[in-house]
Amino acid sequence: MSDFTISLPSSLLRLLEEKAIEMGVDKNILIEKALNNYLDELNRNEYIKSFKRMRNDKDLLAISEEGMDDYARNII
Repeated sequence: MSDFTISLPSSLLRLLEEKAIEMGVDKNILIEKALNNYLDELNRNEYIKSFKRMRNDKDLLAISEEGMDDYARNII
């Protein structure tokens, strides 16, 4: 594990302290979970954007449709 020093607004630090006490965990645990959740959300948003871009790609749509035709023939 590595150390990392940051500055946060006092109001956010108060909320962090209150929630840590309420949950009975260290502040760093809450920060770690929050950061992991946020980074996961960023990744999900990137996937969504890429899928939205791909839905307009005619070549990719044709390949997908061909694949579905093959799949349908194989299951019948």
